[in-house]
Amino acid sequence: MRAVQIIGHGQIQFVEISKPELQPGHVIVRPRYLSLCGSDVHMLYYAHSKVYPYPVGTTGHEMVGVVEEVDAPGSGIKPGDWALTLAPPQNAMTECYMAPAEHVFVLPPGSSPQLMLQAQQLGTVIFSCKRLPNVMGKSVAVVGQGSAGIYFDFILRRMGASTVIGIDLIESRTEAAKRFGATHTVNNSKLDALTAVSEITGGQLADIVVEAAGEPSSINLVPSLVKQYGHLLYFGIPRVQRLDFDFRTFFSKYAHTITNSGAAREPGHTSTKQALQMIAAGEIDVESLLTHSFPFDRVMDAYEMAHKRSDDCIKILVEI
Repeated sequence: MRAVQIIGHGQIQFVEISKPELQPGHVIVRPRYLSLCGSDVHMLYYAHSKVYPYPVGTTGHEMVGVVEEVDAPGSGIKPGDWALTLAPPQNAMTECYMAPAEHVFVLPPGSSPQLMLQAQQLGTVIFSCKRLPNVMGKSVAVVGQGSAGIYFDFILRRMGASTVIGIDLIESRTEAAKRFGATHTVNNSKLDALTAVSEITGGQLADIVVEAAGEPSSINLVPSLVKQYGHLLYFGIPRVQRLDFDFRTFFSKYAHTITNSGAAREPGHTSTKQALQMIAAGEIDVESLLTHSFPFDRVMDAYEMAHKRSDDCIKILVEI
């Protein structure tokens, strides 16, 4: 079977590997759709050179597929089931993948696999929001309006934030944010983000600021947008190993600071299950965020688009 392997900065190769041999407590799944996020971009383009080559299958981790074999009595999983499958090692960019049964979530009958796939990233956002303080009535700024940032808009507004400010350099992304709960948007390629957030909040700045882009500029921007003693959440996977950081501004805000990303290790996978339920019930319109799709043979084109954020892309699918 074929799998992708990252062999260097911006370099992948297809390799031929043996199908995994089923182990007790595990499930073999045939991936059908994967989607890309910031961690894929980081691993391919920005990881430390000493980590290359990555293990075979990297960087797949947002995956739905069809169950082929099961050795997990009592799990309720059976061959032929469509399932969202977590891959914490991010090695599921392959034609066949073996996962522990507790990482395999059977999709509701009749549900769209492409849509249910989005529960992986939505679940990470829900998991991260659980680490924030009570947001009821608070003002929130979200820097970066890719799919993760847009999910933050939706969840934080749903949690009771009175003001949600979606900030991005790309107009199509700020327009999308308006459909997902952002009460205000700022295109910071045209407007100064600090001035805009100050005006929106009546000079108070934001109670909570989420960084969901991973760019050095956005990592440096978020401390300036938060009020003193507010809360910062760094979620975007950094696109650098080291950066020149405006520590003076960060220090002077005395902000409670959190870093968080994946939810795969959350006990009971509560956030992922909640995300699956929300999408299945139609509580969030993830379909409008699926802007592009590529066949497996063109996975490098998918990575390049995600890297450059070109062609107004938001969420990119890879179909195996």
